[in-house]
Amino acid sequence: MLDVDSHMWSMRRSKANFFKIVSLFSGLIAISKWLGEVCYWKNPVTTILVHFLFFILICYPELILPTMFLYMFLIGIWNYRYRARHPPHMDTNLSWAEVVNPDELNEEFDTFPTSKPQDVVRMRYDRLRSVAGRIQTVVGDMPTQGERFLALLSWRDPRATSLFVVFCLVASLTLYVTPFKIIALVAGLFWLRHPRFPSNFFRRLPSLADSML
Repeated sequence: MLDVDSHMWSMRRSKANFFKIVSLFSGLIAISKWLGEVCYWKNPVTTILVHFLFFILICYPELILPTMFLYMFLIGIWNYRYRARHPPHMDTNLSWAEVVNPDELNEEFDTFPTSKPQDVVRMRYDRLRSVAGRIQTVVGDMPTQGERFLALLSWRDPRATSLFVVFCLVASLTLYVTPFKIIALVAGLFWLRHPRFPSNFFRRLPSLADSML
C-alpha cells in the first residue's frame, strides 16, 4: 500500500488494514470455527477422532511439539506449489483501491486543515463517528470481560465469589494430589463436552459496564 501521509485518516487505508488483520487471523478463525463444530458434534466421526488424538497427546505429551513442527513443515511443503513467481508489485486489491468510494478518495487527498465545504465536512464527521462508535463498543467489551474476572474476588456477587473461593480451595488440593495428565485430560474433556452441558457461569458475573453513563 502507499504510505504517503500514512499518519492521516483514510477510510480506504483503514478498510485495507482491517482486512489485512482479518486475513492474518483467518487461519486461527478457521481453526476456532472447526473446533466449535467439533465441540457441537456437527460431525461425530471427526469429534471422536479429535478425542482419540487428544488422548494420545495426553498419554504421550512428548509428541506435542514434534507434531506441531511436523505439521508446520508439511504446510510449508504444501505451500511451495503456490509460491510467488513474480516480484512484489503494488496490489490494488490489497490496497482496497478498486472499490473505494469517490468521496473517500477525495477525503484521503484532502489538505489538513480541510479545505472542503461545511456540509461535506459534517457528512465525513458523521461517518467517522459511526466507525468510531463500533470501535468504542469493541474496546468497551474488553475491560468488561476483565471486570467480570475481577468480580470473582471482589464480593460484588457474594454467591459467585463464595463459590469461586471454595472452588479455588478444592482446586488447589486437587492439583496437589492429582497427576497433571489427569488434570489436562479432564480439562480437555470439559472443553470438548457435548452442547447439552453448557456453562455460562462467567457471563453471569457483574461488571462495571452497568455503572457507566
